[in-house]
Amino acid sequence: MSNIPANLKYTKSHEWVRAEADGTLTIGITDHAQDLLGDLVFIELPDLGKELAVGQEAAVVESVKAAADVYAPLAGTVTEVNQAAADAPESVNQDAYATWLFKIKPANAADVDALLDAAAYQQTIDAA
Repeated sequence: MSNIPANLKYTKSHEWVRAEADGTLTIGITDHAQDLLGDLVFIELPDLGKELAVGQEAAVVESVKAAADVYAPLAGTVTEVNQAAADAPESVNQDAYATWLFKIKPANAADVDALLDAAAYQQTIDAA
């Protein structure tokens, strides 16, 4: 079984989402995604204040094998980016759930309930 923390929400495009106490959402890529990509060499983060639509390309992660878009799991505004991750992309390979990419203030916080839970995300991986 994959490393899929039960306290997070997930998307079919392999983003993880953590709801924070202040109402923002922290977003990164899953352990499965970093494993598929291999050694990350570059991360392009979204601009602060950028308005994202659900499913919009928000960031890019590049490995020695491929580049992959990171999509906004919900509509919202980018409130913070993790420059440390961009400066050390390999940190995502080392611990995908400790290394977030960006945070958004969601347009509608209830939308997070529609995201996948750990079991549903595992089924998505198993079906691939």
